Amino acid sequence: MQSLPEPCPADLIPNATGLDAFNAVYRAAQQQQAIFVAIEQGPQWMVKADTLTAPQRSIDTTVLDAIRAAVSHLIRAREIRADSTAGPIYFELYDVGSEQRARELAAALHAALYAHLEPLSQAVKTAY
Repeated sequence: MQSLPEPCPADLIPNATGLDAFNAVYRAAQQQQAIFVAIEQGPQWMVKADTLTAPQRSIDTTVLDAIRAAVSHLIRAREIRADSTAGPIYFELYDVGSEQRARELAAALHAALYAHLEPLSQAVKTAY
């Protein structure tokens, strides 16, 4: 699996639905020492990210605060479930309404974790 560009376009976010797919995407991120990001389909779509796969990366407090504010906004807009998590290591956005929106949010979160905050800001502005 090729490493994801920074920032990653939404259409390149991997679908890690199912244990085998999840393990393959996670392993690839570990081998590349890149931040793990993926979407998964269940009853609703989910966005997952994990910084443990990129041990050389540290997430700046400003970035983490921006991600937490974005997640809080998405929860208040009822776009994601209230028990979604916003780091500092694991990020999970539950019950995203569509695959397209899950990809958009995953790409924005991935960009933010690499300190590119503009895609996250834009993605949150389009919250329902």
